[in-house]
Amino acid sequence: MPASGGATPALRVLVRAQGDGIPVDVPRVPAREAAERELSRPIYGKDEPNILIRALDAFWEWLGDVFETAASAAPGGLLGIVVIVLVVAALVAALWWRLGTPSRVAGAADALFEDAPRTASDHRAAAERHAAAGRWNHAVQERMRALVRSLEERTVLDARPGRTADEAAAEAGRALPGHGDDLRAAAGEFDAVTYGGRTADQGAYQRVKDLDQAVERAKPLWDSVVGRGAAE
Repeated sequence: MPASGGATPALRVLVRAQGDGIPVDVPRVPAREAAERELSRPIYGKDEPNILIRALDAFWEWLGDVFETAASAAPGGLLGIVVIVLVVAALVAALWWRLGTPSRVAGAADALFEDAPRTASDHRAAAERHAAAGRWNHAVQERMRALVRSLEERTVLDARPGRTADEAAAEAGRALPGHGDDLRAAAGEFDAVTYGGRTADQGAYQRVKDLDQAVERAKPLWDSVVGRGAAE
């Protein structure tokens, strides 16, 4: 309550009137309005927490209730909760390490070729430059592109925009059944480094390179070729 020096006008009038010995009869409605005006002054609410502080207090109180309830239900109480959290964190870390960074998921829109058309020789030269610099991810990507472009140049595959590595491997595998498994494995390497956040190494690049050279020498089964042109 404010000190006497800060009394409200209505209170001062009442005190002054009583000091003069004159009874004051304040009507009910004006008295209520005067009280409301007085109580609405900032001085009465300056010590109350603002809405953000009240919300944070409510949140921490709710969180404490949640932990208290969980601790009473979990085996071992609070220690049991800590153990469960650590186990879940370990599982998430293991999945992250096994599957790689979930940056994207390969789909039908993830085309094998991203830029203007280049020849198989261009892609092979780019792959060798990346390999010489130890950039194995780019080397694997370019060698896989060289493999598929070579099959397109030989009319084993149609030169179809938007084709994914998996689609190319499946179509080429029908024309070259002896390399079907290796083609699918190479497409998997391409997807892993391009969309799965994996890091390739020299061994991965060498496998795709060897497959490219083997496929280049292989004779396709023309009856199984997808969209082939005239045979060589």
